[in-house]
Amino acid sequence: MNQPPDGSTEEEAQLSFWQLLKSTSSAFIGVQSNANRERDFKHGKISHFIWMGLLFGVVFVVTLVGVVQLVLHFAGRS
Repeated sequence: MNQPPDGSTEEEAQLSFWQLLKSTSSAFIGVQSNANRERDFKHGKISHFIWMGLLFGVVFVVTLVGVVQLVLHFAGRS
């Protein structure tokens, strides 16, 4: 079994949920650092990033629709 240089096992080297969330959110708004991007490519799974990106996209669209509905409601147009 191949171990990373820091002595952790391969499973321990995978990204945690919070690292995945932080990385996806910063990439979503375009401020991802090069070091984090390299870590993501080395230890992350593409399927996790795809699902998190889809989730962020859906939340973004739902938030926009909600804000527009709220503004239209207060403007007197339903």
